[in-house]
Amino acid sequence: MLRRLQKAVRTLVLRPSEWAYLWQAKTSGMFDATFYRGANPALHPFYRLFPLHHFILLGEGAGMQPNPEFSPESYLRLNPDVAESGMRPFRHFLSRGRKEGRLTRTAAVDRFPDCPEQVLRFDPHRKRAPVAVVVHVYYPDLWAEFYARLKALEIDYDLYITVTWRGAETDGLAAEISADFPKSTIVPVANKGRDILPFVTLLNAGAFDGYRAVCKIHTKKSPHRNDGAKWRQHLIDGILPPEGLAAKLDGFLTDADAGFWVADGQHFKGAQWWGSNREKTVMLLRRLELDGAADDLSFPAGSMYWVKPLMLGMIRALRLDSTVFEAETGQVDGTLAHAFERAIGGLALAAGMAVRQSSEIGRKAVARQLAKPNYTSAFYLPQFHPIAENDAWWGAGYTEWRAALGAQSMYPGHLQPMLPADLGYYDLRAPEVMGQQAELAVQAGIDAFCVYHYWFDGKRVLETPLDNLLKRPDVAFPFYLCWANESWRRNWDGLSGEVLLDQSYCEGFEDGLVKSTLPYMRDDRYQRPDGTRPRFVIYRPEDMPDPVRNIERMRKAWRQAGIGEVELGAVSFHVKGKSEVAQDLFDFWVEMPPHGLVKGEDFLYGGPLGNQMGGSTPADGFGGLIYDYNAVARRSVKPAYRRQLPNNTIAGIMPGWDNTARRGPKAHIAHGANPASFRQWLRSVQEHRLNDSYRGELFINAWNEWAEKAVLEPSETFGRLYLDVLKETLRDG
Repeated sequence: MLRRLQKAVRTLVLRPSEWAYLWQAKTSGMFDATFYRGANPALHPFYRLFPLHHFILLGEGAGMQPNPEFSPESYLRLNPDVAESGMRPFRHFLSRGRKEGRLTRTAAVDRFPDCPEQVLRFDPHRKRAPVAVVVHVYYPDLWAEFYARLKALEIDYDLYITVTWRGAETDGLAAEISADFPKSTIVPVANKGRDILPFVTLLNAGAFDGYRAVCKIHTKKSPHRNDGAKWRQHLIDGILPPEGLAAKLDGFLTDADAGFWVADGQHFKGAQWWGSNREKTVMLLRRLELDGAADDLSFPAGSMYWVKPLMLGMIRALRLDSTVFEAETGQVDGTLAHAFERAIGGLALAAGMAVRQSSEIGRKAVARQLAKPNYTSAFYLPQFHPIAENDAWWGAGYTEWRAALGAQSMYPGHLQPMLPADLGYYDLRAPEVMGQQAELAVQAGIDAFCVYHYWFDGKRVLETPLDNLLKRPDVAFPFYLCWANESWRRNWDGLSGEVLLDQSYCEGFEDGLVKSTLPYMRDDRYQRPDGTRPRFVIYRPEDMPDPVRNIERMRKAWRQAGIGEVELGAVSFHVKGKSEVAQDLFDFWVEMPPHGLVKGEDFLYGGPLGNQMGGSTPADGFGGLIYDYNAVARRSVKPAYRRQLPNNTIAGIMPGWDNTARRGPKAHIAHGANPASFRQWLRSVQEHRLNDSYRGELFINAWNEWAEKAVLEPSETFGRLYLDVLKETLRDG
């Protein structure tokens, strides 16, 4: 204690010459305290309060830089007379060197030959170990240390190694590594993006698909620190301990809320860790509409960690490549790589996942009580095939793929267009496509598709997919129907604009509607969630002229047709229709976000609070509405909102909502919708809503509403992440 007190006193009570130096450095404006703290994250909290004192007493002698452009070691090397003068390098520069135009650091880092270009491809069906370890080797002289560490690992893993390309020297090292680890994947890379770009390059190529977790390490020396080797060993020991790794790894894998695992002391929290990186971090997170995720800085420091698949997928969605990383000039802070280190903490925050330190792995904690739904449905749009009506209204061959392809980004970071991946631009006239969709859905834990049924007083549209399915009993496709009974209008909202196809509810329409459902209800794939009654949902019951009489007639018609009793539900819509509907008229109601959930305070643009978008403000001419996806998610579990819902309501959730594809600059957009925030909402519904939901069910809006960006299917932007989130909760949880 006495020694610590003496150090504190020595730090604050400087000698006269040191006070003069401090005043000179401070008034020069060339000591960057923010940079200094960021470049030296291991500074003691006391020294973080007095960074210039630390630099003068200790940091300069250890080679620490006072700003990004001045290196004490380089200055002494470039100016030998300074050392001979006995003057401190930075003080010499402030006193004389600046006026004389002296160089402050080596003009360039080591020069490397151009790295041969290559196209990386990984077989998605290859045999894999449960986890992978990826090593970036910048310093070849450290390979022996890493070789010993890797050989001693007690777990089953696949090894990926990126090596900074140095020509023939790298070829020799690659041959050595290959002899040591014959099954490893070795990739030479250019000297760019530190250890981050090589990692992202492998990730973008699909190298890490299918692993339960990936461990990232690299040959860190940190020349700007005098304890670089000790720090490196601490970082690696924390995540690849010499003993007990298997148990630690199991603890990490079974901790559903753990996104990253780092060594003790490497979970950095608080604004003091920004350094010169805040602006670029915000820019990175904006790429996923996560502007607010940078507000509370929390991240895995040191760039060595274990990471879970959802975090890997979100990193991949950032769409980073070599074009966005700076050239290497010896920077110790302020680069995209440094911003990346902080941004991934924002990804974890958005998903409700944590950065765990080694000593926290395996600790028994009070787990959140998360209910699993007894039955999960997703709305399904059968629109993706041409019909005569759409040809006439929108042009020959029109399907919503044309709209989705034409969507344009309306503001910085706006995730449009959203386009399909694994299933491509499918045509639902092919039952095989529906079988592929069902396979993906069932694997993720979805029990049935609620397929829209378009019937207008005897006229059917978009019926071909299901009619073709009936001819193919071999195609697994669990489904039931939702009568989409609103009129079709040119504004796509069912509420305004020119009527294209009118729903007139002519006398006796009930018998015709019921008759149109019979072939489907008699199919073995038609769902009976309660084990007995086929299910049928009505989208807008309040639009019917006499709901009580209309429903009574429908039930009677189904009984007379031999179907028996039908489990009848309705969507809890946000706009009143022509008729009042009693809550007990239906067996259940369906909550369908965003209907009824968005309130004035949720709007980020176009609402009562004006423009809240900041750096993401839409371009001139945008006249739509933008609201906060996360605010809507939070409201969905609040008691005040829940009390407004009808009795026997099935809890609903949406992956997103954005009808830019249909309405362009007049779109309504849920800002911040992505798989991470979807996970956060889903787990909140599990915790607070499912136990009170009708039959413990969950309803998702939607499976494939591509023109409204309410999509669970694989996309170019997020891959299968939405399905992975569901699988974690509904199947694996």
